[in-house]
Amino acid sequence: MRNWKTLLFVIMLAVGCKKPYNPKVISSPNSYLVVEGVISTNDVTTIKLSRTVNLSSSVTTNPVQASVVIECDNGSNYGLNEVSNGVYQLSGVTLDNTRKFRLRITTSDNNKVYLSDYEQAKITPPIDSIGFIATGNKLQLYANTHDPNNNTRYYRFDYTETWKFHSQYYSNYVSNGTEIVPRNADQQIYYCFANSTSSTIILGSTAKLKQDLLFQAPLTAIESTSEKIELKYSILVHEYALTADGYKFWENLKTNTEQLGSIFDAEPSQLIGNIHNTADPGEPVIGYISAGTIQSKRIFIASEQLPQSWKTVYPYYCVADSLYYSHPKTGRNDVALVLIPGVEIPISGIYLQGSPALVGYTASDAQCVDCTLRGSTQQPAFWQ
Repeated sequence: MRNWKTLLFVIMLAVGCKKPYNPKVISSPNSYLVVEGVISTNDVTTIKLSRTVNLSSSVTTNPVQASVVIECDNGSNYGLNEVSNGVYQLSGVTLDNTRKFRLRITTSDNNKVYLSDYEQAKITPPIDSIGFIATGNKLQLYANTHDPNNNTRYYRFDYTETWKFHSQYYSNYVSNGTEIVPRNADQQIYYCFANSTSSTIILGSTAKLKQDLLFQAPLTAIESTSEKIELKYSILVHEYALTADGYKFWENLKTNTEQLGSIFDAEPSQLIGNIHNTADPGEPVIGYISAGTIQSKRIFIASEQLPQSWKTVYPYYCVADSLYYSHPKTGRNDVALVLIPGVEIPISGIYLQGSPALVGYTASDAQCVDCTLRGSTQQPAFWQ
């Protein structure tokens, strides 16, 4: 018995002596400028400005208000317009590919000035093709590109995905607040479109090859059960030519953000970009501003092009309920209690056997019926 009491006392003492541990890196008050984007000489230039946030913070984004200007080495300046919070764009302007460019950022809160180094504009070769391979339980997408002049060598890609999908159930009816009425065509919520952007850093290098040729450079892989490929899927790929220094920055960023977590991974390294505080060169600034042309290519993939054995698994559990004006057992008006207020959405009518009399509706949760909870019924202009 004494051993039990002693052990219990030791456990209580150990638990009672615990103190929360907040490493300095998590609770640090420092907030560093993050600059994302490319100075495009042939397309829209988009620059995103934000500040880092602590891991413990409830805020995930911290946009920055600033004046953003592209400066050319011939003295020309091009101001960017703020199109949304922390996002700045220059459109309708073609820049000279033979010149060097840099970015000047003047923050609104403390008037700090940041300059990127002058970068020679690089001409990005066209994307030869975007292809896909259905292998195992995944759809692997890839890009092919080459530079016949062997001048590129370093590449970066990103993409935007768009897909058409449908909800689990097709709804023929809708509540107007007082009764259930047939659903009009403009109230359709079965077919929708959704999109997402790449969340990983995609790089390619031919520096060690005789030919400047990237063959089947991986872009992304989609699970065979994904809604993305249920009906029709499209991917718009952008390609950027990088300098050797720019490629090294993105490679280090990829290592630090995507390839850490085990004892066999590389140790995190310091990110050295090409953007500097003019008054305090030692202040860390996260980002690397390149300049040059941007190449794009889009493809569509229909479900008919994929293995017929692939079946979509919906990201939610669905069941169709039977709701009556007068429940056969309880006599309760489920339609008035559940469907009229919109607790569930009606799917189809329930009729007495051999009679046109409508006695209720099948129905289900909104997530199972209304695709607009995860997308939009508006078809994109580029869709085909």
